[in-house]
Amino acid sequence: MKRDENCLPEGFRSELPENRAALASLDALRQAGDAVLEATASRCSCAHDLLIELGWTTAVIPRAECALGLDTGETREIAILSRVGKPVCFRVTSIDDSVSPPAVTLSRKSVLEQAQDMLLDSLAPGDILPARVTHIEPFGVFVDIGCGVVSMIGIEHLSVSRILHPAERFRPGQDIYAVVLSVDRAAKRINLSHRELLGTWEENAALFAPGETVRGVVRSIENYGVFIELMPNLSGLAERRAGLREGQTVSVFLKSIVPERMKIKLTIIDLIPPPAIDPPAPRYFLTKGHLDRWVYTPPACESKHIETIFGT
Repeated sequence: MKRDENCLPEGFRSELPENRAALASLDALRQAGDAVLEATASRCSCAHDLLIELGWTTAVIPRAECALGLDTGETREIAILSRVGKPVCFRVTSIDDSVSPPAVTLSRKSVLEQAQDMLLDSLAPGDILPARVTHIEPFGVFVDIGCGVVSMIGIEHLSVSRILHPAERFRPGQDIYAVVLSVDRAAKRINLSHRELLGTWEENAALFAPGETVRGVVRSIENYGVFIELMPNLSGLAERRAGLREGQTVSVFLKSIVPERMKIKLTIIDLIPPPAIDPPAPRYFLTKGHLDRWVYTPPACESKHIETIFGT
């Protein structure tokens, strides 16, 4: 994924040659100046300072410089504790080589502030950008959109097909794409969506043909039938079958595809093992650029309409 070099999500700088070279020695670190660097936080002290092992010294990110919002209580201490064992961005604020080993002080907060300001100034509703999943909650997925700046994708925006938990779609550390729903500069909040990048009904339905037997996931069991997800943005309806549970993987026979009604009729063949990769990587139809409007519904369908208009 191509990313803005000035706003890489945490974890992308660590192995860059220039980053490794800057951390290799005292002289190299001095020469790095105000550059944004990255390394893994090895420990968190009793005072909640993050410690970074550089090999030739142990650098410190003081608690107040570990994250945004700590001074106001908006950010909890877990935001610091959870960085142990993970990459963190920082810049050098002071070097004291009058002691041995040299005392190096870092700031993650200043990098976060710079990245947040840049993203708030440059992003607009409809912009598509890369992101990295940081953690998952029942109500949505939190993603790093640059230097540790975190935004959320609500569960209702993950896909057209409904799911019980975002873990059915994503895992921590996964690289994905997202689209900006809104930018609240006053609240310093960027709201994201995901489903618009997974294709329209027609784009997904074009991947299948009547008469095929394919894999699907049971998503909803209703009195009138069972909804089977074929793709995150495409589901079909099959007759009820005893013993089925939501989340099970099944093989299904495609009886018909009807764009005029936005429906796919299925017959359940059998239960099958789930995919080896769980959850499987999303299939994206869009990974860059800008959207003003996204219409999921086929033009021929008048019974139901799904669309997103950006910037409203």
